[in-house]
Amino acid sequence: MIEPAALRWQDAVIAEIAILTPRVKSFRLRVGFAARFRPGQHVDVRLTAPDGYQAQRSYSIASAPDASGLIELMIERLDDGEVSGFFADIAEVGDTIELRGPIGGSFVWSAAEGGPVLLVGGGSGVVPLLAMLRHRAAAAPGVKALLLYSARTRQEVIARAELDARARDEPGFALHLALTREPGGRRIDRAAIDAALARIGAPAHVFVCGGNPFVGAVSNLLLDAGVAPALIRTERFGG
Repeated sequence: MIEPAALRWQDAVIAEIAILTPRVKSFRLRVGFAARFRPGQHVDVRLTAPDGYQAQRSYSIASAPDASGLIELMIERLDDGEVSGFFADIAEVGDTIELRGPIGGSFVWSAAEGGPVLLVGGGSGVVPLLAMLRHRAAAAPGVKALLLYSARTRQEVIARAELDARARDEPGFALHLALTREPGGRRIDRAAIDAALARIGAPAHVFVCGGNPFVGAVSNLLLDAGVAPALIRTERFGG
């Protein structure tokens, strides 16, 4: 059986690198499927050492599908992270890395699905939600969307300037930040969920992404607030 193209390993060249936060960098990679993926999908990245040892991690795509030939990954440096450490300290523009994708079919949203859309992200869990927001702005700006985003400090808000600009300039988009380590800050709680729902109205789609404890807690809050389970789609990473 021929392996599906998305599951074949392929070379991708790093075209651009930018610092986003003290722990997160943006990497724009030249690939052949930049116009052929769905917002919310991810890629697998594989690194191979000279002795043959391999390390592999999954990273959500942050960019929206377009004709640029590039996808964007936003990679957070993790303590003792083999792959994230490479991207944080070693990777340079012009380097070639192995990846496969796009992967994933349940945690995705496209303009044809409509809204309103409620997005809830914790830390780097905002990355696939950014892809959805960027796609919305390009393809369906009339769809209402709200991002409820939890980060420790304002400095650690990924794509902060972009999100602030969208909240200012896009009438159908609202941004609610929960900054847990700022003075007076708090985690996302039932009051924050209720405020988001009051702002956006009854959502047609809800996406929650972050660490396991975050996703579990937010999902429970949404259910307690009366959101139907069938509307809630989740993406989790370890922790």
